[in-house]
Amino acid sequence: MSVDAPNAQPTSSQRLLPGLIGSIRPRQWLKNVLVGAAPVAGGVLLDSGVLLNTAVAFLAFCLAASGIYLVNDVRDVEADRTHPTKRHRPIAAGAVPLPLALSVAALLLLAALGLSLLATVELLVVVAVYEAVQLAYCFGLKHQPVLDLCIVASGFLLRAVAGGAAAQIPLSQWFLMCAGFGSLFMVAGKRYAEIRLSEKTGVLTRRILSSYTPSYLRFVWTLAAAGVVTSYSLWSFEIRELNDSPWSVISIVPFVIAVLRYAVDVDGGD
Repeated sequence: MSVDAPNAQPTSSQRLLPGLIGSIRPRQWLKNVLVGAAPVAGGVLLDSGVLLNTAVAFLAFCLAASGIYLVNDVRDVEADRTHPTKRHRPIAAGAVPLPLALSVAALLLLAALGLSLLATVELLVVVAVYEAVQLAYCFGLKHQPVLDLCIVASGFLLRAVAGGAAAQIPLSQWFLMCAGFGSLFMVAGKRYAEIRLSEKTGVLTRRILSSYTPSYLRFVWTLAAAGVVTSYSLWSFEIRELNDSPWSVISIVPFVIAVLRYAVDVDGGD
């Protein structure tokens, strides 16, 4: 009489769907709420058509980002297989075949373009630029110092721009500068935390970290922090002049506190 092994490993087919879902990183979709920044700032999010177009932009970036994650994992598969933690990623672990991953990636990238066209042509252009820049990152620019920081930061900036494109509202120069410096602040902070962690563990989480020093990343991080606080403050004063309301200026205080709090977490290695 046969007895099923209690610790039997799942078959390849059983691992495929969970592996594919894990590879498209649905937990990272939260980043795409940035598409709502411009409509919220402009006070038009709930206007007729704007909410729907913003939702389309959110979904388009979810599809596009997931496609990029798949391409990136396929490109890095050999390096990931020798990494102590990344080797457990579904593609590196063999749960998702490479041809299937690339096919799904292509479908997601094309679907993102098609979906964005349902909103506005401007959104289509922004999503296309995002995909082109991120693919360039996957195919080599991720290993170029400074460029890698700028490209990762541009992903957040383009999400904010996409919200304006979807809602078809003009974007203030201060809004764009705030979004740009804010993106660089988060990316440089993350790299700084990673390089601090690598010094403690002796393991580089990504190859590009060997091209940086903690002091350089801290410089970029500090520069970006100054830029985001300054641009947000100037943007707030501009809004006060337009709306004749003090609330935008008052918001500078919690904004600066949030920046300082994030800095505490990053400096602590979180």
